This record gives sequence, C-alpha cells and structure tokens, in this order.
Amino acid sequence: MARNYATTPVPRPALERIARAAMRAPSAGFSQGVAAVVVTGVETRARIAELSGEAGYVEAGMEPWISRAPAHIVLVVSEAAYHRRYREPDKLDEKGREIDWPVPYWWVDAGAALMAVLLAAINEGLAAGFLGSHAMGDISALLGIPIEYSPVGVVTVGYPRPDRRSGSLARGHRPPDQVIHWEEWSPDWRVDF
Repeated sequence: MARNYATTPVPRPALERIARAAMRAPSAGFSQGVAAVVVTGVETRARIAELSGEAGYVEAGMEPWISRAPAHIVLVVSEAAYHRRYREPDKLDEKGREIDWPVPYWWVDAGAALMAVLLAAINEGLAAGFLGSHAMGDISALLGIPIEYSPVGVVTVGYPRPDRRSGSLARGHRPPDQVIHWEEWSPDWRVDF
C-alpha cells in the first residue's frame, strides 16, 4: 500500500490494463456487478482528496497521497446485479426462488476485483494504495455513479516515492500457525458429541 506518489502521469494504456483486470476477477454466477471509474483529472482527484479528508492525513505527517496520485480507480458494485442474475432460471433454487445468500458475494467479488487492480498496478511497475468508501464522503454524487452502485473504495495509482510506513505495521504479522490450519482448525476446538 503506497501513500506517496510522483506526479508523473500514468500512461492511459497502463490504466486501461489495470482497470480491465478488475473485470477479469471472479464474479458469482458471472453476475458482473463490479464496475470502475478511472479518474485522472487534477481537479476531480483534488475533490476526491477533499471528500476523503486528506488534510487530516497531511496534518498527521503523511504526504498528500490521494491528491498527488496521478490516477484513481474507483471501484463500485451493484448488489442488484447479483439479485437479477440469481433470479434467472439457471440460478433458481429447487423451489424456483432466488437463493438465500449465505454471504453477500457482491462484496466478495468486489474484494477480488480490488486485489486484481492492486496486482495489475504492480505488474505495470507502479504502486497502489486503497482508501475505503467509509472515508470518501459523497463520491457517488461527484462522479455521477448510478444509485444502483455502491462505492467500495478508491485505488490510488502512480509511480512510488518514499513514504511513511503505517503505524499499524508495528503490530507485526500473526504467526502462520495462528492463521493457517491444515485439514482442520485445531484439535483443541472440538467438542465431544
């Protein structure tokens, strides 16, 4: 996650490849409910930075990474697209109804699209950072995003400059044996039946 960028513009073909990567991420039922808005205009990026409270980051000693990033890829997802798809005949349950969603797969697919964008940026020799939608104000109104779509976040993209590392990294990684389990979670979790 980069938090400082050179102001050098990113070539449009690279941005096209990065944005297309999001569309190649998995999609439940091939619902294709994820979309992207690519923003390169200086004024619009500055407005996104303002909506995102970039001034607070700068006051905390960080660079103006949101406005400085030469490109933003705003990922959005339509829950309605998934419901429409899962009401089609080949997706109905045995009673002819839409499935009960055990997990909101539109968010899962949005996460997969996000990771595809981050990796595609790295593949282009660029850096990327993510700012979640909880911190973006009314970006939908700014970018004219249809009401059916919910913003997931902004991926900032550009050529990296040295940046201040997040204080969260001081926590360190959890040991693999705490988060990776083989064959079952752990013999200690079982309850005798």
